[in-house]
Amino acid sequence: MRRRVMSMLAGVILGAGALVAGAPAQAGAAQPAAPTPPTEFGTDWHDPVTAAPPVERPHTRSCEVTVAEAQFRDFTPYRGTYTPPDDCGDRWSKVVLRLEGKVKGRQFDRLGYLHIGGVEVLRTSTPEPSPDGIAWNVEKDVTRYSDTLRDSGDVEMLIGNVVNDTYTGVIDVKATLTFYPEDTKPRARAATDPARTPDRVLPLAADGTLTTPRNSERLVAEVYATGSGGGCEEYWYMTVPDSAPYSCKAAEGPYREVQISVDGQLAGIAAPFPTVWTGGWSNPFLWYVIPGPRAFDIKPIEYDLTPFAGLLNDGRPHQVEVSVVGVPKGQTGWSTPVNVLVWQDAGRDHVTGALTEHKAGALTNSPVYTPGSPDSEYRLDMQGGHALTVSGYLNTSHGRVTTTVSRTLAATSAHRWTDGENTDALTATWTDRETVRTGDRTARAHRTYTMDGTTTLGADERLRTVITLGDRSRTNTGAGWVVSDDTYTGDASYAANAPREERHAVGVTGERYRVSGPGSDCYDRELRTEQGTLTVDRHRC
Repeated sequence: MRRRVMSMLAGVILGAGALVAGAPAQAGAAQPAAPTPPTEFGTDWHDPVTAAPPVERPHTRSCEVTVAEAQFRDFTPYRGTYTPPDDCGDRWSKVVLRLEGKVKGRQFDRLGYLHIGGVEVLRTSTPEPSPDGIAWNVEKDVTRYSDTLRDSGDVEMLIGNVVNDTYTGVIDVKATLTFYPEDTKPRARAATDPARTPDRVLPLAADGTLTTPRNSERLVAEVYATGSGGGCEEYWYMTVPDSAPYSCKAAEGPYREVQISVDGQLAGIAAPFPTVWTGGWSNPFLWYVIPGPRAFDIKPIEYDLTPFAGLLNDGRPHQVEVSVVGVPKGQTGWSTPVNVLVWQDAGRDHVTGALTEHKAGALTNSPVYTPGSPDSEYRLDMQGGHALTVSGYLNTSHGRVTTTVSRTLAATSAHRWTDGENTDALTATWTDRETVRTGDRTARAHRTYTMDGTTTLGADERLRTVITLGDRSRTNTGAGWVVSDDTYTGDASYAANAPREERHAVGVTGERYRVSGPGSDCYDRELRTEQGTLTVDRHRC
């Protein structure tokens, strides 16, 4: 249905949501009466909001710096200069980035980024507006980029946009940083403890090379991998081999894997998050108030490259490349900017070491196509996966330390569609399990992403999408398992082949975000909407 529906949506806004809007109702507090939703969507709706936990801020003094303030009408980047705050020192316990935006009229969802000193500190997308206009904001903890933020640097920001007689929405944004000075009282610290934040944050050079400090003792690459651009890689999880009659093709089917290599040798693997932008699944009414998980604060994939530090610490530039398995040759649609976080050994000028183990399993990818007919469904079933283990040692000032990184990926999906794609359905699960052993410490992360959705276009030209998205993780750094569960649900329909004022759209959406485990405060927030009205905002903890 992608081909037919997307062509019909030439005059339809393809939606997105936003992040923080108002405070949740507290458990046990008197609840205000829920507003009465309209019978169908009108010309305005609630400002975008998500159930994600807010960024925790210290109860101390702070300093704020404006990083960028711009209106985006086209694909011209905003360029400026960042200067650190004068009266908050150069050591901070927390740095919070806040993006505030507003837009009105008609506009597609748009992707954007913010770079400071050549380092990508935010990748985001935008909500689609109501005719009357919306406002939203996104907050992100960017303390890990403190090394970059200590120095003045160039700022580049872009939210690519098109404004014309049809798509009238100008995206107006302001980005600020709030700094909370670090407690300067002396405190005991073990000699083997790494710095709480990286000592260096390095973007790749223009030629894709990386030159690390010679005393690096921990290296983590972060990759802001997004499949987008309006083509089929925006819906990579629904692509099919060339033999199947479907509008989005990929010879190897829908299996995708984001790989990073060092000097041509595979160094890390990861499952990409199946981000659904706010124009996703041909139904903007699903996302006007509550976006899908991660749509406005796109988390980078992290790869622990410490086993390669012995090779990288020679003072020479080394080639670092990111590739996406499964993308048809010569086809664009993925963006993969890279930052490398570096922790240094203060007790040595040169940390030597070696890569001692590199074991890559066979990558499996088995798309199985079952032909259909005008009276029966077509089907593509996919199973894929991969495993990688790398190990290396470093001769640090506190002894020889061995780091072993093991990662296992698995993906399964069942894609069903009818002739003409008037019904289009996908059920899929991706798992990404990682274990990092450094000396006598072990950290584990188990990530699971799920998607279960169906879009139908009835004989009356009414389009309906029912969808559930899941973003779940279990992490353990030694104190026990911390569990995070973000679940989105939606059911929306509208007259697809009709002017905007005659769509008679209705939709109910919801999100529940829960966090629990040792060392984390209980967090449990639920949101629900009807026809763009926020009807439930409940905090259970």
